[in-house]
Amino acid sequence: MVLSDLDAWFVSEVLPMEAALTRFLRRNWRDDAEVPDLRQDVYVRIYESASRSMPDQVKPFVFATARNLLIDRARRAQIVSIEIIADLDALDFSADELTPERHAAGRGELRLLQTALDALPSKCRRVVEMRKIDGLSQREVATQLGITEDTVERQVSRGVRALADALLSGGVQLDTKAFGRAQNERRLSP
Repeated sequence: MVLSDLDAWFVSEVLPMEAALTRFLRRNWRDDAEVPDLRQDVYVRIYESASRSMPDQVKPFVFATARNLLIDRARRAQIVSIEIIADLDALDFSADELTPERHAAGRGELRLLQTALDALPSKCRRVVEMRKIDGLSQREVATQLGITEDTVERQVSRGVRALADALLSGGVQLDTKAFGRAQNERRLSP
């Protein structure tokens, strides 16, 4: 018997999590006798969803599916314990576990972002910091810096675009000449 790609994916990626999934269901459902049925329902949902589109990350997908199934079941129950709903809402299953690798990668991205922010022209950097980091409104930034709201909008747009380009390229390659040309063109236009 030849397994389809979906079947092979399911066997190699989802089924090895059966013990963890069973523990999750037992810990978060009131009736242990229903756990095998719940697990099968989770598998059905996962298989049907994966047949439409394969998930990028399997573990978060499996546990999110299980959590959603438990919430659906609790909502449909005739007598719903307030404790069950509170427990399901308070579930702190982090789909994005903070592993040492993710921690190091995040710190690297933060350093890259800070370097890119420091490489922005000073006016643009200040506007981006005030809008995106300090959380000030466009009007507040314009008032504090003595510039127009249109200037704030343009500077934020340019700055965020430059930061995104730097993060996507994996390095800081801000073209300060391009900033200068854009500012000169703006001054020259009527």
